[in-house]
Amino acid sequence: MSFLYNSAFTSEDLDVLRDALDAWCAEKRIDIRSVEAQFAASTALDLYQSGHDDHDKLLSALRSRKSL
Repeated sequence: MSFLYNSAFTSEDLDVLRDALDAWCAEKRIDIRSVEAQFAASTALDLYQSGHDDHDKLLSALRSRKSL
């Protein structure tokens, strides 16, 4: 997660990330504290920084990732 040192996230950014991750975990029935959720969180950060910067876009992008 070294990219976090190069980025500043607002509380709104973190809300979008957390809400999308919570929704994804609920859909997949995955515990938010699991290794799978940690991997999804890392992926969500990458996706967010690449332009999936609202809840719907981010959740859709997470759903479409084959590796998750």
